[in-house]
Amino acid sequence: MGNGQRVAVVSGVCVAVVSAVGFGAYALMGSADADGRTGNVAATVGEPSGQEETGATTGPPSAEEVAATAGEFLDAWAAGDTAAAAALTDRPDEAEAALGALTADAGFEELTLVAGTPTGEDVPFSVTAAVAHEGEQGELAYDSALTVVRDTESGKAVVAWAPTVIHPELTEGRSLVTGPVSEVPPVEMLDRHGDVIAADEFPSLTPILSQLAERYGEQAGGSAGAETRIVDAEGETVTSLLEIAEPAAGQVPTTIDPVIQRAAEEAVADSGRASLVAIDVGTGAIQAVANNPADGFNGALEGSWAPGSTFKVVTSSLLIDRGLASADAPHPCPKYFEYGGWRFQNDDEFEISGGTFADSFARSCNTAFISQAPELSDSDLGDQARDVFGLGLDWQVGVTTLDGAVPTQSDAQMAASLIGQGGVRMNPLTMASVSATVRNGAFQQPYLVPPEFDGRQLAQAPDSLSAGTAQQLRELMNRTARNGTAAEAMAGLEGDVGAKTGSAEVDGQEKPNAWFTAYRDDLAVAAVVPNSGHGGEFAGPVVADVLRAGS
Repeated sequence: MGNGQRVAVVSGVCVAVVSAVGFGAYALMGSADADGRTGNVAATVGEPSGQEETGATTGPPSAEEVAATAGEFLDAWAAGDTAAAAALTDRPDEAEAALGALTADAGFEELTLVAGTPTGEDVPFSVTAAVAHEGEQGELAYDSALTVVRDTESGKAVVAWAPTVIHPELTEGRSLVTGPVSEVPPVEMLDRHGDVIAADEFPSLTPILSQLAERYGEQAGGSAGAETRIVDAEGETVTSLLEIAEPAAGQVPTTIDPVIQRAAEEAVADSGRASLVAIDVGTGAIQAVANNPADGFNGALEGSWAPGSTFKVVTSSLLIDRGLASADAPHPCPKYFEYGGWRFQNDDEFEISGGTFADSFARSCNTAFISQAPELSDSDLGDQARDVFGLGLDWQVGVTTLDGAVPTQSDAQMAASLIGQGGVRMNPLTMASVSATVRNGAFQQPYLVPPEFDGRQLAQAPDSLSAGTAQQLRELMNRTARNGTAAEAMAGLEGDVGAKTGSAEVDGQEKPNAWFTAYRDDLAVAAVVPNSGHGGEFAGPVVADVLRAGS
């Protein structure tokens, strides 16, 4: 090892200490003690000027004092003796805390300090630090400087302490830290085929990707990387000094089908503001999620709207189960029906004379459903929604969702719930699931991340649709798709199809929210277009475009 160097062992780490190189032989010289060890000591060159009768030295420190004080400070700091280094400053408590934080917060493991040639009381020096974070290592090199001053009380030459001694950008309120580059490791989202989904190609998936990164960042096998940086009092990065390890993306599998997702993105983009979800009927796998605007609220999965007449699918299952309705049986559809102090009516006050329940369903007759309110208890609809359709259960989709709400209400509010108003709250995810349950005959909880990836338990509905009820619901939805309010939107779609329209009135809103839920073979899709108009006209084409792509 060259002249002026020694090796210190600090906490088991070999630290190279280079002291006072460039000061000149007169300032720091190698000498041997009684044991033959060598070290850096200050040469005595006469008495410092300015000594008062009290014995306290005054005036600026001499060149010899500057060299000796700087050398001792740098030696102690490099050797890891923060208490000794701090004692050589004018603010020892602050200095000891700051120097100690370099190990605790900045991850400094080895430190080499090389002093340059002083200029008056200022001493430049270089810093080379071995930095480590969670098994990753790097080397940080930079230049700094210190100033030696006379302590007014003791008369000793000391280092004028300031955070800038550690690093020139480390001003008051800032800290030097080593930690992850990002709060969570980056994540790549895989589609159902195992290919990486490009967020710029599918903008609606960007908010979902952020959720996946936050929820599965570590489990996905990614790394947040590591860097040394200067942060402000709020922890925000001021300057990045050293990247120890680049972030490495983990991968989270999803059930997104890129073909259907692309169709969904295009469909909502062409409809103004809209939200849509497509799911696989047999498994519940979510194959598309789309919102317009894409960077706004994720209404497709988290929205909470009254679903209007699309919810009559659930109500119909209850009426059929209770023997209060049958597809081909006569069923009343008057212009008005009063219940709980409210008078309910149909759109444009139409009525159907001598019609069947299938006629009322296909034309979305409100009073055909409201008229059965006297035969039901307040909790019947909510029980049916939960126990058969899984609505309101705790769905484990893999991202945040609102899983439907059908609260127990009474009188007029209970009656309004039968037609998807009142306190009923749904979104495209839950209404796509309703169509899938009808087509499949049993509830399959929708999911975006396969449950085997993290061992989640999917929600289970206690009951399934009876074979007879399921068959009648399919007939009702098929008739609506072929000859009812959904016929125009569903025109030209072959296969096993079913649909239901909805137009949900909202207080203070000029136009109703347009709803449409439908299935075609093994794909179920639902959409809402807020403040637009009739479901068949505004939401129907959006759903139909995606069903068409699913072929």
